[in-house]
Amino acid sequence: MTTLEWAAALASALGVWLTGQRMVVCWPVLVVASALYGVVFVRAALYADAALQGVFIGLSLYGWVQWLRGARAEGQVRVLRSPTARRLWGHVGGTGLAGLGLALVLRHWTDDPTPMGDALLSAYSILAQFWGARRYRLSWVLWMVVDVFYTVLFMERGLWVTAALYAGFVVLALRGWQKWGQAQ
Repeated sequence: MTTLEWAAALASALGVWLTGQRMVVCWPVLVVASALYGVVFVRAALYADAALQGVFIGLSLYGWVQWLRGARAEGQVRVLRSPTARRLWGHVGGTGLAGLGLALVLRHWTDDPTPMGDALLSAYSILAQFWGARRYRLSWVLWMVVDVFYTVLFMERGLWVTAALYAGFVVLALRGWQKWGQAQ
């Protein structure tokens, strides 16, 4: 448990809370949180999660632009309906295949002790972040599932602050799901 991990956790919690409130300012906060967690994860040999933070920075910039386009006068963004079930399941299946490919890379070229879990959680986090940037309410359901498994992974790695944060993310995701449902 380092000062860096605490700073990353606090920035992440603030970013997720702001996202649940549908406030555009969530995105720059999430950029800072991702940069901090990138360093934390490299130190913990969670290479897929470290690389994921770079992807999150890019997706946060994308989300920022998307949300600026969808902002209402009061500063909150409009929640959009998800695409068709067929398209959503295509996203889920394609993400699973990408995660399996990443797991093979991690297994062969890194010392990651849990390449499958690290890779699949990273892949589905990208999908959840993309759906959130697109303002799909369903992103919160995927975040709940991913965050439960991340909590276990981080406990196994001894990242106790981060494990507690991700357990809290499950609650924040449930709250985000509820708040975004009220906005539809």
